[in-house]
Amino acid sequence: MLQPLDILKKYWGYNAFRPLQEDIIQSVLQGTDTLALMPTGGGKSICFQVPALCKPGICVVISPLIALMKDQVQNLKKRGIQAEAIFSGMHYKEIDRILDNCIYGEMKFLYVSPERLTTDLAKERLQKMNINLLAVDEAHCISQWGYDFRPPYLQIAETRELLGEQIPVLALTATATKDVVADIQEKLAFKNGKVFTKSFARENLAYVVLQEENKMQRLLSVLKNVKGTGVVYVRNRKRTKEIANFLKTNRISADYYHAGLAPEQRSARQEAWIKGQVQVIVCTNAFGMGIDKPDVRSVVHIDLPDSLEAYFQEAGRGGRDGEKSYAVLLYAPADKAMLERNFELSFPPLEDLRQVYRALGSYFQLAVGSGIGQALDFDIVEFCKNFKLDIMKTFSCLKILEQEGWIVMTESVYLPSTFKVIVSREDLYDFQLKNKTLDLYVKTLLRLTEGAFQHHAKINENAMARFLKIPVEKLIAAIQQLHKEGVIDYRPAKDKPQIIFIHERVDANNLTIDAERYKFRKERQRARIQKSIAYATSNRCRSQLLLEYFDEKIGPCGVCDICLKRNKEKLGKDDFERYKIKIKSLLLKEKLTEAQLMESFSSNRLPNVTTALNYLMDEGFIDRDGDKLYWKSS
Repeated sequence: MLQPLDILKKYWGYNAFRPLQEDIIQSVLQGTDTLALMPTGGGKSICFQVPALCKPGICVVISPLIALMKDQVQNLKKRGIQAEAIFSGMHYKEIDRILDNCIYGEMKFLYVSPERLTTDLAKERLQKMNINLLAVDEAHCISQWGYDFRPPYLQIAETRELLGEQIPVLALTATATKDVVADIQEKLAFKNGKVFTKSFARENLAYVVLQEENKMQRLLSVLKNVKGTGVVYVRNRKRTKEIANFLKTNRISADYYHAGLAPEQRSARQEAWIKGQVQVIVCTNAFGMGIDKPDVRSVVHIDLPDSLEAYFQEAGRGGRDGEKSYAVLLYAPADKAMLERNFELSFPPLEDLRQVYRALGSYFQLAVGSGIGQALDFDIVEFCKNFKLDIMKTFSCLKILEQEGWIVMTESVYLPSTFKVIVSREDLYDFQLKNKTLDLYVKTLLRLTEGAFQHHAKINENAMARFLKIPVEKLIAAIQQLHKEGVIDYRPAKDKPQIIFIHERVDANNLTIDAERYKFRKERQRARIQKSIAYATSNRCRSQLLLEYFDEKIGPCGVCDICLKRNKEKLGKDDFERYKIKIKSLLLKEKLTEAQLMESFSSNRLPNVTTALNYLMDEGFIDRDGDKLYWKSS
């Protein structure tokens, strides 16, 4: 068996593991069911990728996030590791091909969404694979105690039973309370399992809540005072564009991102931000999963989050390089009322659920008794417009229908256009001779792709049209004609979320929900909202509050807004002013490193100088130029 450190060096170029990674890997290699709790950016994927590469066979990775699956598959392939992903929206033949490669080829990783795992096709082929590990990502989704419960996760235990007890399970999550930790182990049928928990404390990340009515001006102030890359989270798509434009008007390099943008736009904006060509990305929570940008200096939330789990994950995208960073929540008293109003909308009555379910049947033209297992493209804006439904209430109804196991909603997923030549080379040549107007398009398709006679090859119609110097509409018309003539099988690109019917469609009047379960989830969500409000309004250390939510005890962090305020108060107004005047005088003369600045004070004063310095830096009086400090205003 290959050694974990050798694998790490060979494929990732690292000489050592991060804390806990090696312990988790050894547990998995010993065949032990393992639960790993590691905060965002803690290197969870290494914990299943390395042990899977140590042993013969294939690792099956279950994840609900299609974008993350695609990203990890792409990264593994770049390292020369064979990996594939199966998720909703893919063509049956493509799924069939991938599953066969997992049985008969050299595949090392198969990523699969939980709802795909339970199909008859998957069950049949999984039993024929040499599986060395079952990895369950975002494992909190299996628990109704968690904030993102997904019923298909409950069927993973059945897959374990199907595959045999000898295959270990590694469950991974970034956020889990003690109730969720216990639930994960029970629902995944752990046998003498181990739990590894990395501290959620982030000493370099300062959590700050700013009470502010004029959020736009305060946002501007934060982003001007905190140099470097930033992320601004907002609740709806429209505001991403509005806020990005506001920042650009005020000379801050910014762009916006949400799931409604075309795939080319999303990819280009994400890439520009990662490369530092754009300083700030204003986005919905569709942004961030799988993005490992270490130098994010600020993460700002404009809206009060509806759970501390989600907030902790998003805020945790700041400062992964260990350098000082800020997680800022802008809070106004009206936010509390808005969050409570959204909570009521999130739990609609049964009649509203039936209305939306009935509309789904009409929208997809599904007869009662049909639809089971079908994955259908879904545009919620178009859907609500067609049936005159409120979009917020409709989304809430769809979430409840998903949590009750009637449907699954996937995120927007981009599947590029593909084509395959379905005639022999001789017949194709004969077709080209007889159809001169289409000959150029056939030649171009074959010139710009590989393997189109054996499998579906990806094509980019816009790039191909630019190559031919023709309108893209003309190119697509020609490709569609080739499809119609039976020369190629053309599958246009897809970029829509999907609805999957877990059960056959029933008459809406017969739609039922579990009243006790519904009540339980409502109470849990109410408790989460109350914790979010308490976080925003409390006078306790922010880090202490967050970590206590995840059952971890720490002392005051010393760097959040509450701790800085208290330290300043302990220092005393007069003493603070004296330190401020001296620090200001020194930094106005020249830029100094912290060590150089400290040399101007006696050693017994240094703790007080540090307190005053931290406060002045957080309030924007002092900034950095490399490793040197300077006073920003006279």
